[in-house]
Amino acid sequence: EVEKTFRAMEAGAIAAIKKPVGVTHPDYRNQVKELIQTVKLMSEVKVIKRRRQAAFKKDIPDVTLAGEPARPVDHIRTVAIGASTGGPPAVEAILSRLPKDFRASILIVQHIAPGFVHGFAEWLENACKFPVKIAEQGEIPFPAHAYVAPDDVHMGVSMSGRIVLSTDAPENGLRPSVSYLFRSAADVFGRNAVGVLLTGMGKDGAYELKTMQERGAVTIAQDKESSVVYGMPGEAVALGAAMHVLSPDDIAVLLKKLVGDRWP
Repeated sequence: EVEKTFRAMEAGAIAAIKKPVGVTHPDYRNQVKELIQTVKLMSEVKVIKRRRQAAFKKDIPDVTLAGEPARPVDHIRTVAIGASTGGPPAVEAILSRLPKDFRASILIVQHIAPGFVHGFAEWLENACKFPVKIAEQGEIPFPAHAYVAPDDVHMGVSMSGRIVLSTDAPENGLRPSVSYLFRSAADVFGRNAVGVLLTGMGKDGAYELKTMQERGAVTIAQDKESSVVYGMPGEAVALGAAMHVLSPDDIAVLLKKLVGDRWP
């Protein structure tokens, strides 16, 4: 059933929720409230046309780093990605276009309903040329590997470069929080990182993307035209936190240029 969920997202679904419990269950009323709230929020979201991956063209216009010299191939150590509503297809569009020898690790915080994160990681891995897994406490993130934050814990990186999972209080009402990841990436990697803020409601990660930029990282926000909800990336753009405002296709092109344009 989880696989069908993400196939539905590829086709245009914008959110996923757990199957509701029966009317005699003690959590029934709370789930009813959550379902109604979700439907109300989703009713305000615009519908955008999905492009199948097969339609991807490699002649995307060249994307350059305006105002600064090209960076060495081994300069970027990690790419931190944050996404919320409409995020799974955008994350998949980016990761599926990166080569199997991508020379940086990828850390992902995706706001998603509890119980779907493992299916999300498996779905991404099936679309990618490198491993995608749920992050574990204390592991070292390797290049050409993607790590997804688990349910209900923040994900960051320690000064020794190991993944840290935390049950600290939610930020912006969320756990895992993009803000937590971006702040950690700014502190640990500085200019050796890239921050990518994708479609989503609210402002999670916007201010911290600005922090990453101030520490010398390359910062990217998804453009309005390709975003299901231009909340999080729109907040970042308004703050001046994004050096580049691009579609997921163009974000993949830029990441390959930053980390090393090595096609498979």
